[in-house]
Amino acid sequence: MKIGILAVQGDFEAHRKTIERLGAETAFVKTAPDLETLDALVLPGGESTTQLQFLNDEGLFAPIVERGGKTLPIFGTCAGAILLAREVKNPPQASLGLVDMTMVRNAYGPQIESCVTQAVTTLSDRPVEMVFIRAPVIERVGPAVEVLARRDDKPILVRQGRILAATFHPELTGDVTIHSFFLKLVRDVR
Repeated sequence: MKIGILAVQGDFEAHRKTIERLGAETAFVKTAPDLETLDALVLPGGESTTQLQFLNDEGLFAPIVERGGKTLPIFGTCAGAILLAREVKNPPQASLGLVDMTMVRNAYGPQIESCVTQAVTTLSDRPVEMVFIRAPVIERVGPAVEVLARRDDKPILVRQGRILAATFHPELTGDVTIHSFFLKLVRDVR
């Protein structure tokens, strides 16, 4: 199993270490041909408008939309989750539109409002550690979207078919619950 990680911004190296710790092979993605041999893709955190520009400039946008969720499971964290949303606010911006949700960028406030916390998920019988850094809020989810975790009654981890989106950074913790779940999604579609 080979998991691609968009290597533009964010802690893509932390995603690599976590995924390899779980026994999967990884590859950094920077061009459209990099997608061809992948079983799945991770869209890490960073700045969503910069990443969106990169996807367009490098010809990655269309292939991700074409394969996303069908033959290519995707996991987006923070900015990566924003890229997956059907609608983005604060300010509005284009996105891949692969998950029926509305995201509000930087909704938890400035950097000083960032935090490490724990929350209950449907993936484990124990709370999962989560790092929120200038996190977006999922304002709305459609009927096909399964909410896997909430914070302050707002969805923070969702799944639509073979796509997983988190408003936080599981790669910055030692907890592998969420990456393990994603790898199971990938194995189940192979």
